[in-house]
Amino acid sequence: MNGWVVLLWSFVAALVLVIAGIFGSLVVMGRISLVPEEQPTVVPTPVETGVVDTAYAVTILNATPDEGLDAQMRDTLLNAGFATVYASDSGSRDFAETTVYYVEDADRTAALGVADLIGGATVEQSDFYAGLAEGQKQLTIVIGLDRTSGGGGAEDGSGGETPAP
Repeated sequence: MNGWVVLLWSFVAALVLVIAGIFGSLVVMGRISLVPEEQPTVVPTPVETGVVDTAYAVTILNATPDEGLDAQMRDTLLNAGFATVYASDSGSRDFAETTVYYVEDADRTAALGVADLIGGATVEQSDFYAGLAEGQKQLTIVIGLDRTSGGGGAEDGSGGETPAP
């Protein structure tokens, strides 16, 4: 009986060593982690939203060769409740992307609101158009080639410059 006990213990010892070897190999290869890794916390990025503020005077400049885009956009803004909207052609005909310009930092949310209202546009701060609406908060929309029926960039490669009012 003593021989069977020794044989059983040697079998158990061999089994434990094989299992320990397999487990150790898996740990070394990285298939098993003894300490769980901390998962990074996903922090949502805030989305900047605009507010449609109809107290602003809006100047619309059509910087494309297509006629009537400024009038269409003017009608959109008037239907949204804006009281003071000026529309005219720009001195340029090859402005690449429709842009809403604002003057003061406080005007950014209103510019974002107008950009959303007209179906999306780039929003930039610039004092180039400052003073177009004396004594009133103002925004300026320059209609670009992205709103034309062709929707392309400038044919002569000069697009993207600020057009003359």
